[in-house]
Amino acid sequence: MKLPTVTPADIRRALLLREEIALLDLRYEAAFATGHPLFAANMAANRIAIEAEVRLPRKDVPVVLYDDGEGLVVAGAEHFATLGYSNVRALDGGLKAWRAAGYEVFEDVNSYSKAFGEMVEARRHTPSLSADEVAKLIADKANIAILDVRRFDEYATMNIPGSVSVPGAELVLRAGQAAPDPDTTIIVNCAGRTRSIVGTQSLINAGVPNKVRALRNGTIGWTLARHALDHGAERRGAIGPFEGGPANARDVAYRAGVRHIGANEMSALVAQTDRTLYRFDVRDAEEHAAGHLPGFRHYPGGQLVQETDMAAPVRGARIVLTDDKSVRADMTASWLAQMGWEVYVLEGGYDAAREVSPPLVLPKPDPAHRYRRPYEGTNVDDRAMQAYLDWEYGLVDQLRRDGTHGFYVI
Repeated sequence: MKLPTVTPADIRRALLLREEIALLDLRYEAAFATGHPLFAANMAANRIAIEAEVRLPRKDVPVVLYDDGEGLVVAGAEHFATLGYSNVRALDGGLKAWRAAGYEVFEDVNSYSKAFGEMVEARRHTPSLSADEVAKLIADKANIAILDVRRFDEYATMNIPGSVSVPGAELVLRAGQAAPDPDTTIIVNCAGRTRSIVGTQSLINAGVPNKVRALRNGTIGWTLARHALDHGAERRGAIGPFEGGPANARDVAYRAGVRHIGANEMSALVAQTDRTLYRFDVRDAEEHAAGHLPGFRHYPGGQLVQETDMAAPVRGARIVLTDDKSVRADMTASWLAQMGWEVYVLEGGYDAAREVSPPLVLPKPDPAHRYRRPYEGTNVDDRAMQAYLDWEYGLVDQLRRDGTHGFYVI
């Protein structure tokens, strides 16, 4: 099979001009995490049949495939052709050519979301507390509420003692219930840095009356400081926004350039078949399963911001979010817009017939092929955790050198 090719410079031009492109790394995730272009998305060759039609909804979207000399591209292109994809090309020279051109290579997974989080902290000076400072507040029985913004399963695996699970996009919706006293200091944590930075800044942006601080370096920092984690917790934050929170969330989205649309505008976007359109329901899984708008895939808002490359690998595509309470969609959209996406929030639609089905969950890859994140599990080497933090600290400078990101921070 003779594949047309594009050069690294062609890819860079498309990214800078915000043209649609799906730059796909066909290696296993573990190899992908060793280095890739900023906006590359991982789709291992043996998972094309499983993932392609979910993650690449437009069959004529520009797809560019590469590997690092493993010989995966031709067979990968044949898989795409079998599925009906008609605009598939190869990156001439693969990852080696990208490096040879002098372009940046980013390690880890979800790299550009993590780099964006570091930029948010650098630009907004997002306030934080060290593990020792938080441990002292706990010991002193201070007036604090610790909100864990990871997925619930991550929280249940290991959590800061006394913390409550409030996944990222739920913060503005639930902070009023979690910390009804405005004198309560809210402490936001994740496993490392990104989700706690974004979560803390979300509450600040939305005007929560409480003092808000991120737990610096999350459970990694907590572990490195030799503090014990709890396991098996089941505490979940209840719905209860703080006064003015939902209206403030809409204002935050407006300031970020997000547009609210109705059914007519939604129909017009769907009709434009020359553009990729992602539709995500950012509520929690139980709400989605109980009834969701047709065509909207479940993706909780906090995770959508954290792993945008997994959810929407077509850079330059459009994204529409839905949420019956709007606040989660508004806050999620505000971050996606700052990450350079054309993003909309759909108003209404919940009075009409809804689909009732569980969220679509793609089968997990073989554990042998996965990249083990340094914050996963409960027995991680200290050196690996510190190296991970050091890598995150350097991401803002790497973004500057790369120059294709298009991020901004309101």
